[in-house]
Amino acid sequence: TMVFTPLKNIFGGNKKDDKKMAGVPESVLKKQATQAKIAEQAKQASYEAKQKKRQDKKDAIAAAEKYAAEYKAADEAAIANRRQAKAQGGFYVPAQPKVALVIRIRGTIGVSPKAKKIMQLFRLRQIHNACFVKLNESTVRMLRLIEPYVTYGYPTRSTIEKLILKRGFGKLNKQRIPIADNTVIAEGVGSLGIKCCADLIHEICTVGPNFKEANNFLWAFKLTSPRGGFSNKTKLVHFLEGGEAGNRGEEINKLVKRMI
Repeated sequence: TMVFTPLKNIFGGNKKDDKKMAGVPESVLKKQATQAKIAEQAKQASYEAKQKKRQDKKDAIAAAEKYAAEYKAADEAAIANRRQAKAQGGFYVPAQPKVALVIRIRGTIGVSPKAKKIMQLFRLRQIHNACFVKLNESTVRMLRLIEPYVTYGYPTRSTIEKLILKRGFGKLNKQRIPIADNTVIAEGVGSLGIKCCADLIHEICTVGPNFKEANNFLWAFKLTSPRGGFSNKTKLVHFLEGGEAGNRGEEINKLVKRMI
């Protein structure tokens, strides 16, 4: 019996079979394995990052809801105490404010050395800079010394929230970084349990145990000149005498609204 061999097997053979026979260099195989390993690691890291982001979002929402319930309970308790005092023919005296918002309203010319140093400590280096200050005996005395150059008062929770959300910048590696999302806060003060905007606002409002670190993390607010402006005649006069400088109590909230 005669067997016919295909011509392609005699002359050159099959290209696929040739490739298999030739084999792949070991360096190429190693490179392919390394690239596959890197791709797998990147895929795993991406998956873990997505899971973490999802969990962080859940935690932030839970924290916001918890603080909202806490604020609501505090407001209701204050209203109940006021009504009770009125029914008994007395007066309800709320607790003294723990935090003040200080805004610089005058420039750098003609500032006394002591006042200049105090404003540097409060990080009020430019006109219309603002910062939060924890109220105690020493800070109240310092505020009295710089009254001609600043105005200050007691911000509401709403004002603190607007300032942080609209004008908030964090300090990361000595750089001014906008608080665009919670990762900036988590990177800056996450080790202290402050991981989202709700945590930061709560820490400032209630003057919590980590107030100093949270306040230092916040860059001094850079506000605009108020809509309607200051009057040149009244800018140097104390607020109680019809001017702009000094302690203005709750009225600071109206001024901040014009300056954000």
